[in-house]
Amino acid sequence: MASQLSDSILTADQLEQINGLATSLDREQAIWASGFFAGMAHRAAIGFDDDAGTWLPGEAELDSRLVTILFGSETGNGKELATSLAEAATAQGLEPRLVDMADYKLRTLRDEQDLLVVTSTHGEGDPPQTAMDFFEFLEGRKAPKLPEVRFAVLALGDSTYEHYCSAGKRIDERLAELGAQRLADRVDCDVDYEDAAAAWIAAVVGTLGQSPGADGSPARNGGSPSARNGGSPSARNGGAPAPVAFSKKHPFEAAVLENIVLTGRGSTKETRHVELSLEDSGLTYEPGDALGVVPRNDPALVETLLQRLELAADAPVAVKQETTTLGEALAGTFEITAATPRFLEHWAQLTGAAELQALCAADRTKERAAFLRGHHILDLVSRFRVGGIDPDVFVAGLRPLQPRLYSIASSLAAAPEEAHLTVSTVRYLLHDLPRTGVASGCLARRTDEDATVPVYVQSNDHFRLPDDDTPIVMIGAGTGVAPYRAFMQEREARGVTGRSWLFFGERNFRSDFIYQVEWQDLHRSGVLSRLDLAFSRDAQPKTYVQDRLVRQGRDVYAWLEDGARLYVCGDAERMAPDVHAALVGIVAEHGGLDRDGANAYLAALKRDRRYLLDVY
Repeated sequence: MASQLSDSILTADQLEQINGLATSLDREQAIWASGFFAGMAHRAAIGFDDDAGTWLPGEAELDSRLVTILFGSETGNGKELATSLAEAATAQGLEPRLVDMADYKLRTLRDEQDLLVVTSTHGEGDPPQTAMDFFEFLEGRKAPKLPEVRFAVLALGDSTYEHYCSAGKRIDERLAELGAQRLADRVDCDVDYEDAAAAWIAAVVGTLGQSPGADGSPARNGGSPSARNGGSPSARNGGAPAPVAFSKKHPFEAAVLENIVLTGRGSTKETRHVELSLEDSGLTYEPGDALGVVPRNDPALVETLLQRLELAADAPVAVKQETTTLGEALAGTFEITAATPRFLEHWAQLTGAAELQALCAADRTKERAAFLRGHHILDLVSRFRVGGIDPDVFVAGLRPLQPRLYSIASSLAAAPEEAHLTVSTVRYLLHDLPRTGVASGCLARRTDEDATVPVYVQSNDHFRLPDDDTPIVMIGAGTGVAPYRAFMQEREARGVTGRSWLFFGERNFRSDFIYQVEWQDLHRSGVLSRLDLAFSRDAQPKTYVQDRLVRQGRDVYAWLEDGARLYVCGDAERMAPDVHAALVGIVAEHGGLDRDGANAYLAALKRDRRYLLDVY
């Protein structure tokens, strides 16, 4: 007859077992397992006659609670996990509503019942750009009391930043302040989030199998019995295996068609144009999307690190229950450049170094962040030595090597089955040693005829072209011009007549005017209506794109009043805030508004998706 469960849907032992299972599965298998185990718990909770193979009488009459999955995503990871959460919940027989924070109707918050939130943290502790309105409302005075709401939060972040997972922490704390009840404790995920996220999904979906009854005790969730029996992906597909699709977990080996330096002689930087073949991949994209590049670490860095550790490249190490060599693990599996708080704690424990142990204290956040900015893993192992370290012990402190996202600088309409990238090669000195960016350095080395790069497409729904007749204003500095090349290729191929205006900034006209001939040809043909340039080191005082905006302020405001869509792409720390400040001044001056009114004007543009940012 029906199995019985205690009040706790997933015990600590059960959750530990799921955690252990998650480490041995890939991401898709782990997510499916989340739904499977949650569904088994749900069968026992609501009553399933195992002998007869049917649900117990009365099941169809049980009340169902509204489940809303709300996500805020900057690079797509939050959306991906929220979608996986929805799939796991659906496999259990629930009918979740999946909503982007950018599209969420704020007035409906008071009507929620089970609210599951997945959000990333952007920059130095900020919410994703598209989630600003939701955060402002939730943390403001108009937010309603939520005593009838249950919630759970999955926070995404990067532990190398001081305000790690800050956005998720803010939502978690605020919902509790408003009286909502936790379904599960918040989980903070670093860039290697897969295992922790899979375990959180399993715990939350399992708990959703019970919803509060009238007396406050767990009651069962509604839905049709047939929907509850989720089964495996192949079973739901009539036994046919799902076709293999290239993705972040399974990237496509794209052949390098061209890899050239765009910057000219005398430039103080190196910017490359990389063309990759997507032939036979099935990968497609739209202008505004990004390409995920799965890099490999610099072989010279791997060799130096092995020397400092006094370890052999062919030493065996275990990675997710599989054996490989230490050299291969350091080359393609783990991050070995930037040190993380996790590695700092790991190394402090191994060395017993008082300086490192002091930096690990909870009240040393700023000092720890500053130290890590100035010390890579190589610097730590060189300065604080550990003799005779075991290879498995060393890699236990490392986190997985993560893909890097680059705005695609081409349109499929102009370059079928290709994706073009505009890459600034990162090179600098630290402690008198040359350093190279992980992905940009990797791409710079991929110049052989038979070179390939593992890639996947990351969609960016919040940076899209408007209707053909809508005017667009594009603002970018350096490689931030990449998506605008895709925009113009697309509009030219479609014969679009809508006006377009590019503001582009770099260091020097002679050496750094990337894609110069293309922009000039587009301008002459009328596809690009206006072109304003700012080369900071050619003028005194230095002139940047925001200065050009102010100089053309009257016309910029006129375009906005005429319905133009505004795009900003580039540096999030300096360029984007400076551009925003310039826009505030433009709207105030030419719109006859005070500063608050100008800020409200731009906020309305963001809400209407007419002021779009792709910053990094």
